[in-house]
Amino acid sequence: MKIFKYLSLLMAVVLAVSCEKNEITYNATPLTNTAQFQLHYMNPLTSVAANYIYRIEVNDSLYTNRKAPLTPYNGAPAGAAGRFFTAEPGTVNIKMYQGPADTLLVMVYNQDVTLSADKQNVVIHDFAQPPVVFDNGYPYVGNITETTDSTAWVKFYNFLYETAGVPTTLRIQYQYLDSRTNLPVNIGPPVSFGESTGWQPVTVVKKTTEIIAAGSRQIYFNMRVVDAGGNDLGKLSVMNTAGAYVDYSDYWTLYIGRRYHHMMAGFRAVKSPNSSVKVFTAL
Repeated sequence: MKIFKYLSLLMAVVLAVSCEKNEITYNATPLTNTAQFQLHYMNPLTSVAANYIYRIEVNDSLYTNRKAPLTPYNGAPAGAAGRFFTAEPGTVNIKMYQGPADTLLVMVYNQDVTLSADKQNVVIHDFAQPPVVFDNGYPYVGNITETTDSTAWVKFYNFLYETAGVPTTLRIQYQYLDSRTNLPVNIGPPVSFGESTGWQPVTVVKKTTEIIAAGSRQIYFNMRVVDAGGNDLGKLSVMNTAGAYVDYSDYWTLYIGRRYHHMMAGFRAVKSPNSSVKVFTAL
């Protein structure tokens, strides 16, 4: 009985100690007053090892290395959509180094850019030019519905080159084909080189008939040329890999509630690397 008494007393003490409030802390850095940014490598280059970026430095600190090379028409940091680099707001220096990986790296980019204490997308399109910075548009505002929504969001960017070193002078109107009417719908206003439409809603009619269910649909896109006076000059004509001009068109699967960066890059009048839209998921 004495043993049982002492065991009961010990258990009571242990339970009393375990019920004490303990502060749980995490090894994390607050992101207030911090510049958060994603890099997009949109130079009109072929995707070969010689054009890979094997090292990125921000303010002379290593951000990426050979283990995660940045290839043309891709972004960094690699991985999930919501990942961002961080830096102190203000003037930020970005250096990029090319390979190939088994030789001495060569610095090909060394430019300063001003970043704010917010999320932004930094687009590099010419090694001799500073990058173009866009507000990421975060926090994202969605639609609240009793059933499944029918909206995705697209932000279109014009980084189309005509030929080497010659950015396009064309103002591009990005459009999608509404699956209900089979008619084109403008995605924001027409944009010139280095501009973006900002986030624009795109109607996604889900393929499933269930009222409450995630949905997606394959959406067709095209582009038209609009002059400074707002006159429609017809579909955007681009050279394909066979060296022939064709009207631009493409399709992507959009999921309801998600957000996508659509960046037009490459050469319009050269067959390699010919132009196309590069897609990055923001949400």
